[in-house]
Amino acid sequence: MATEMTMPQLGESVTEGTISKWLVEPGQYVNKYDPIAEVMTDKVNAEVPSSYSGTIKELRVQEDETVEVGVVICTIEVEGESNSEAAASVKKEDVAPTPHVETPTDQSQKRRYSPAVLRMSQEHNIDLEQVTGSGKGGRITRKDLQRIIDGGVDQKATTSAEPVTPVTNKPESKPVTPQESTAVLTSHGDVEIPVSGVRKAIAANMVKSKHEAPHAWMTVEVDVTKLVQYRNKVKEGFKEKEGFNLTFLPFFIKATVEALKEFPQLNSMWAGEKIIQKKDINISLAVATDDALFVPVIKHADEKTIKGLGREVHELAGKVRSGKLSGADMQGGTFTVNNTGSFGSILSTPIINHPQAAILSIESIVKRPVVIESDAGDMIAIRSMVNLCLSLDHRVLDGLVCGRFLARVKEILENMTAETTSIY
Repeated sequence: MATEMTMPQLGESVTEGTISKWLVEPGQYVNKYDPIAEVMTDKVNAEVPSSYSGTIKELRVQEDETVEVGVVICTIEVEGESNSEAAASVKKEDVAPTPHVETPTDQSQKRRYSPAVLRMSQEHNIDLEQVTGSGKGGRITRKDLQRIIDGGVDQKATTSAEPVTPVTNKPESKPVTPQESTAVLTSHGDVEIPVSGVRKAIAANMVKSKHEAPHAWMTVEVDVTKLVQYRNKVKEGFKEKEGFNLTFLPFFIKATVEALKEFPQLNSMWAGEKIIQKKDINISLAVATDDALFVPVIKHADEKTIKGLGREVHELAGKVRSGKLSGADMQGGTFTVNNTGSFGSILSTPIINHPQAAILSIESIVKRPVVIESDAGDMIAIRSMVNLCLSLDHRVLDGLVCGRFLARVKEILENMTAETTSIY
């Protein structure tokens, strides 16, 4: 008798996952802890290990299919286990806990939508405000929406006689989704590229952030001439001593975390009826590959030197590009830094990394003529300048505190010299 393996919970608030790729097939033998599938959630991308040694019998979930935590994804004939032992194991694992009964007044999770729920509601024009969820705290699940789509089941029957139907009178508020590509006219020579699981996860996260968080933007320009001179002076010796390049990014991260300590409001998250101001400063770092974007996290970034930050940037970027990034590497971020300057960008308006309250883009350092004030009067000089672009969640943050935060980052960067800033 085959033993069942279920979709694991890959994060504290994760309720479902998508099988992006199976790494095994029926009839294949696996050892305990061997990876069997790549799974994506709205928070992490990770490999799922086998819980047993044995032979894969059946794959219950298709690639790119999203299922809830606890749903059986495959079965395995466990090595050395008799039919009676296997049956006992399955019976023990399949015993469902006593369901937690929610009171009709508990709607604390009502507006916490998973990417799958958002995607389904957008595809079928369903107004989520009109749906009462069956999940914990009133959370809306995929099953709630599927009942509406399949048969128009009244999800509010316990509280209202008014049936829940898809909303069709608000097309202007419907975000564009990848599934709408079927309406695009094509011509000879056009290439259709299937949407990968990773790209679907990115799209869902971006839609969720733009749908929920009212974005606002601020930009300041910074004279980093002293920093450029300092880094250029020490980079060769640093590479020879440490074995990796000293880029500008660790300096920018250092300035950011120092400012976050003074303005902790930016190190916050929106949580419905409250705002959570995080104690730890964990910097999410946007790292791109040819076809995807990953956001590994530098934990306790405020406790690290510029050398320590540089080493973490180097190691995390290497993990991303070699495909060795784990789920743990992407958990716990509280504020995101986006190094768009590495692509030559000089101005951007990044999308916030939900559920964080802000993201800071570091643009290209460029030389240009700048008016300099001096005792002898104004004069024009060639300076190294960079733009810092901040996107903020206006539910959590206002312009005053964000302006002060950016001004402090600017002040720190403009005064980074060998005398003021130690690499070690």
